[in-house]
Amino acid sequence: MQDNDHVFDYIIIGAGTAGCLLANRLSADASKRVLMIEAGRKDDYHWIHIPVGYLYCIGNPRTDWLYNTEPDAGLNGRSLRYPRGKTLGGCSSINGMIYMRGQARDYDEWAHLTGDMAWRWENSLPHFKLHEDHYKGADAMHGARGTAPSLMLDKNVPYQKVLRHRNAGGEWRVEKQRLRWDILDAFAQAATQAGIPATDDFNRGNNEGVGYFEVNQKGGWRWNTAKAFLRPACYARPNFELWNNAQVCKLVVEVQADGSKRCTGVEVWTGDERMTVHATRDSGQDRGLIGEVLLCAGSINSPQILQLSGIGPAALLQQHGIPVVQDLPGVGANLQDHLQIRSVYKIQGSTEKGGKDGWGLSLNTMANSLLGKARIGIEYALRQTGPMSMAPSQLGAFTRSSPEQPYPNIQYHVQPLSLDAFGEPLHNFNAFTASVCNLNPTSRGTVHIKSPRFEDAPAIAPNYLSTAEDRKVAADSLRVTRKIVSQSALAKYKPEEFKPGVQFQTDEDLTRLAGDIATTIFHPVGTTKMGRDDDVMAVVDSHLRVRGIRGLRVVDAGVMPLITSGNTNSPTLMIAEKAAEWIQAGL
Repeated sequence: MQDNDHVFDYIIIGAGTAGCLLANRLSADASKRVLMIEAGRKDDYHWIHIPVGYLYCIGNPRTDWLYNTEPDAGLNGRSLRYPRGKTLGGCSSINGMIYMRGQARDYDEWAHLTGDMAWRWENSLPHFKLHEDHYKGADAMHGARGTAPSLMLDKNVPYQKVLRHRNAGGEWRVEKQRLRWDILDAFAQAATQAGIPATDDFNRGNNEGVGYFEVNQKGGWRWNTAKAFLRPACYARPNFELWNNAQVCKLVVEVQADGSKRCTGVEVWTGDERMTVHATRDSGQDRGLIGEVLLCAGSINSPQILQLSGIGPAALLQQHGIPVVQDLPGVGANLQDHLQIRSVYKIQGSTEKGGKDGWGLSLNTMANSLLGKARIGIEYALRQTGPMSMAPSQLGAFTRSSPEQPYPNIQYHVQPLSLDAFGEPLHNFNAFTASVCNLNPTSRGTVHIKSPRFEDAPAIAPNYLSTAEDRKVAADSLRVTRKIVSQSALAKYKPEEFKPGVQFQTDEDLTRLAGDIATTIFHPVGTTKMGRDDDVMAVVDSHLRVRGIRGLRVVDAGVMPLITSGNTNSPTLMIAEKAAEWIQAGL
């Protein structure tokens, strides 16, 4: 007989981007008990909520798993810091807050690779809109709270009925940024002079253009998924339970009477003891046929948990003495990420008027003075505006790395500041940074356990720039940056290339420099990819069910077969929205 205190209909592993939305949707049915397990602490750390606080959350054990990559040949032997959120809200509590869906072609290709038309753009757009609360209001491409009956607030309304109200906005707030910079306006004008069209919306299916990013903020504060989906709804529901500071050790998989395998629970380390919780009800002959475990731990931790549970490449599991429960060679393979190449340009000019918003030529000189820091702090305290409300990147652009590219394949994140590396002090001269990344890398990496201990971090090997195609795009994208900066709109600032340096011109030079100066933009995906039945590397099917294991799904960015053409947080919410629909419908 099971202890009913440890028996649930749904066990959600990970209170990150996908997990928080799933908890909200599934606990809306009062007849279902939902347990959410999070390894990190609550999101009550003040720097989580102040937008610029990502500087103090990344690399902080309070909020970050503190991962590093293996030394990477494509980066000339360098190892990178690899932040992953370890707190309620997961990566949405430490990320760049940029609201970005990607391109319609991304989802059409997912549909092709999985054989499931549910993933096509036109069939995914409603699931973006369902939880979106866009500051401009609802239209054919956006949802906004208050434009239709607020069905999401009524836990008695069936999920399918909510879905039919396509313009009924949800919980995920999208706002415009609360400051601008003259130097960024000038970069945007230069980009249009270089042939990149201006846009005021990157999220209508074709994100080609240049403009300011929209952000997941509310009134100048970070809007993470814990705020959006857990509170107040989940916390007020007696059928919802949250365990934080609790790390999953492994999944429990049992062989059923018919010979099939089913995930029936989870082993958890609470800090004091190792215990088992069950995703099944003791109901006589039906025992083991009720309940699901939903793995939402992210592209790094989800494959790690699967491998620790004996689900993964047989040779890897045997190497670490783990009994093979299900041989799935794709677990931990297919790792994709956006590698950004940071070009820094020194600038000159008058700051007498302090720019359009009074913040000077760049943030460097303002933030490097005590008076400037005091002014920045006071501005945020009084109005929640100014540099403390900044996302890590303010201006964006999507374009082609060369005329031969059939669609926009590179993305810019442009900032009115510069530094040697993330976490380092700002330079003591005025400058801006134009970071560019290959949206559709062909390089593939891995995430593999190093030991059978759940406490040990896995080996993360992105294998950046490991294909000739990726190396070519890297070199070409640096030339695109130089073309933009050479336009007349920036001439008055006398931009001088500080990094990588104008002396580097050939493909070989630029590729080598990319390896020296490039860094992750924190978008790992693909390590538990979905695919067709005949795809031996597919870990889950198109409804995110783990192959060969009943009662187990993966719901996070790891299921993406191909990385989206942009930031990955909001696509992960869309994936969770679809998963919630399928789970509640028993599909």
